[in-house]
Amino acid sequence: MRPIAVAVSAALALAAAACTEAEQDETQADANEAGASLQEEAAQVGSAIEAGAKEVAQEIDEGTDRLAVEADEQEAETKADARGN
Repeated sequence: MRPIAVAVSAALALAAAACTEAEQDETQADANEAGASLQEEAAQVGSAIEAGAKEVAQEIDEGTDRLAVEADEQEAETKADARGN
């Protein structure tokens, strides 16, 4: 078993050494580009979520305003009925 582990370790070391500096630089550049793309997408998603949350908050505010008006109207109607009886 031990000779196999040594052979695998040697193969990995040789593979790592086989990568040229240019290949390593290219890989790093690709990783940087992918990271920048992910950051841009995340910013766009964040903006969309923020806009949606603001819209929902506005709709809730408008809904509670309508409910308050309806409650005031119902209260006035109840008082009017109480005076009429």
